[in-house]
Amino acid sequence: MKTHLLGYLLALFSVSIMGYSSRRPATDLDATPRTTITYNDLLDVKRFSSNVVNYSALLLEDEKGILYVGARGAIFSLNSSNIAAGTQRTIYWEATPGKQTECLTKGKNNKTECFNHIKLLQRFNETHLYACGTYAFSPLCTYIDDRSFSLPSFFEEGKEKCPYDPSKGYTGLIVDGGLYTATRYEFRSLPDIRRNLYQRSLKTEESPLHWLNDAEFVTSVLVRESVNSIVGDDDKIYYFFTERAGEDSSSFLDKTQVARVARICKSDLGGKKILQRKWTSFLKARLVCSIPYYEVLKSAYALDTGSWDTTTFYGAFILQWRNMEASAICQYSISDVQKAFEGPYMEYQASSRKWSRYNGEVPEPRPGSCITHELRKNGFNSSLDLPNNVLDFLKLHTLMYEEVKPVGEQPLLMKKNVIYTTISVDRVMALDEKQYDVLFIGTGDGWIHKAVVIKSVVHIIEELEVFKNAQPVESLVISKREKSLYVGAQSGVLQLPLSSCNRYISCYDCILARDPYCGWDGETCREIVTEEDRSQMTQDLQSGNRGCLDITAEAPPLQKNRTVLKGDDVLLQCDLNSNLARAEWVVNGTEPLPESEARHRVGVDGLLITDTLPEHNGDYSCYAEENGLQSLVAMYTLNVLLELPKERVDLEPTVIAPPPPDSQTSPDMEFVYISVITILGGLCFVLVTVLLYVSCLQKRKGKYTMGGSRATNVELQTVSANFKEKPEGGLNSGPDGCLQIIPGEAPPSSPNKDAPPLPPPPPPLPSEFTNGITTLPNMLRKMNGNSYMLLGQNEESVSPLYNSFTEELSKFLEKRKRTQLVEQLDESSV
Repeated sequence: MKTHLLGYLLALFSVSIMGYSSRRPATDLDATPRTTITYNDLLDVKRFSSNVVNYSALLLEDEKGILYVGARGAIFSLNSSNIAAGTQRTIYWEATPGKQTECLTKGKNNKTECFNHIKLLQRFNETHLYACGTYAFSPLCTYIDDRSFSLPSFFEEGKEKCPYDPSKGYTGLIVDGGLYTATRYEFRSLPDIRRNLYQRSLKTEESPLHWLNDAEFVTSVLVRESVNSIVGDDDKIYYFFTERAGEDSSSFLDKTQVARVARICKSDLGGKKILQRKWTSFLKARLVCSIPYYEVLKSAYALDTGSWDTTTFYGAFILQWRNMEASAICQYSISDVQKAFEGPYMEYQASSRKWSRYNGEVPEPRPGSCITHELRKNGFNSSLDLPNNVLDFLKLHTLMYEEVKPVGEQPLLMKKNVIYTTISVDRVMALDEKQYDVLFIGTGDGWIHKAVVIKSVVHIIEELEVFKNAQPVESLVISKREKSLYVGAQSGVLQLPLSSCNRYISCYDCILARDPYCGWDGETCREIVTEEDRSQMTQDLQSGNRGCLDITAEAPPLQKNRTVLKGDDVLLQCDLNSNLARAEWVVNGTEPLPESEARHRVGVDGLLITDTLPEHNGDYSCYAEENGLQSLVAMYTLNVLLELPKERVDLEPTVIAPPPPDSQTSPDMEFVYISVITILGGLCFVLVTVLLYVSCLQKRKGKYTMGGSRATNVELQTVSANFKEKPEGGLNSGPDGCLQIIPGEAPPSSPNKDAPPLPPPPPPLPSEFTNGITTLPNMLRKMNGNSYMLLGQNEESVSPLYNSFTEELSKFLEKRKRTQLVEQLDESSV
């Protein structure tokens, strides 16, 4: 049975991870970011950090221009227009040494756990904030006056409002004076959803069927469904979390996790006799993205559309199967969530030990529903009036049978080898008078993916490396007023512009980016919100290739020359700014690059021509082809020579001859010559003296040996010109002036003792004699979880000697033929 089940899940996983090929190509589900912006290329970035860490709790009050930040042992009030302005206010709220010592005695970590991690930072009323911290495993909460912004002397017990362990999932909201939190409380570490600071505190039921089964909470969202409700419905709070699956009793799936969405009614007061001080409106349903049983929800975001009945939820998931990891983004509608909670219930069958659909009679009023006008007419004014049979039914039937499926019943986006950690969404009105959702998604290694939802597909506009040292992006907050994105992480807070339209330097680049914030005005790429007259602006989000009519005004790239010897290799570089572009080469203006030419190798960095011949002469143009558009990127003129001109390069060593006697030499030059000759003569005299002195010392001391060493004859010749043959003696100097030394230990002498010194290198080649390869520096770049090699070149550098160039490069080229230089764009990152 287990074998069949394992095979079934593997087949299901294979079909799912390939991206529902029956509806959409797999490449659409594993989208490639169009452009990659590394850390050093970021524009207009503002950073804030202090002497603390873990800047994860962000509260933006746009109308006041304040960004509140909760960190480890500190709370900051920053200027939201410029968080790096240096005008911040700070509250230091650290655990006392006594509490830290007490934390250590509990066996906790003194480097991570025994501190005060700020987990909750919310607006309580017009004058005060409400904050909670773990306080070295003794949670505390307090009210902070935002005018004085100082730590008060009064604190509240936080054990039912804040987790003990800072690593546990946590979410908290203050709604109409009530604090709604969800986490693992106390040392039992049981998951729970609780309400405090309200007329009646509530929590989930600790039933044998576990309303919450080892849940890890992600976020919570308030949806005011009472607004303009004709049925008099109540506001609801939705909780998003991951928990252990209980629907399947198979031991293979017993520990697998599933994503959930749960809801409670804001005005729930609990039951009168049954479910006293417990939720009477708690229901939960499975949240499906792509692969059942293997999804871990990492982040969720509710997009405020102005009307609650059009609320859209976005979820960021990790898809896990053995050692493979991928991420997915799914979109959900509030209507689909409501439909699941209004559908059939599930029931646990004790005899078979499994969950199944409940097909029996459902009592009235419907269990788990909020109080409406109709119920009030029937005498049910609050949950305290609900009958016992309704509450008894709810205790055993909190799980819904219907799953909440994503819009289109498939993910918007899937990415392999990327861990998405958090998501935030902005809705933008484009030039076509349509609204587009722009996603900002943080990764586990310090990158942010900026993407736009077009119809049912996600186009990733760019990926940004926002941290120099890889670290998870923990929180993202969008400011419409400041047009900024705030990023919270372990090392600090960042403020990024929502768009960098000035990065797109041409009309093609601006249109192909498909950035809803940006449009082409005829001269530059600008933010459309800053333009009062948008009639002359161009933008094409739907197809991403229309609107650039007058491209003749764009300056063509500079023509470059390449001159090489026959048989050498030349690299014609073509740098493509877009990861989605493909290089197309044209020879002599109109001829396409011959496909049958074995010496041509096209790669993502350019065109490599190996073993060049005279017929390779000509003009080469590189066009970037993307989404049906072509733009000229680089132009080269290639000249292949049969031999180097002798008047330019002489490969033989050149001897500098003295000037002729009758040449006119200035007095200054004569003085220089005399000085040089005098110095050289003095050096020769000193050298001869030293050699004679050493020779006399060796005669007196005799032979030098060291135990265990093998004798090696090393000859030291004197400057005597009469020496003809070596003597057969030991250290004795013969009458001809030859001195033989037998040292005790020395490195072996070179086989060619009389080899002359290497000749001086020839003069460098002129700048036009370069093949574009030179030293071929390598730059390794990470993109989309893959790594590949790019070749760079220096336009002004000088190539090495041509008589040895091919031999030196042959091994590199053979490796290059098998890896990067392929016929098409490297698809390992697609």
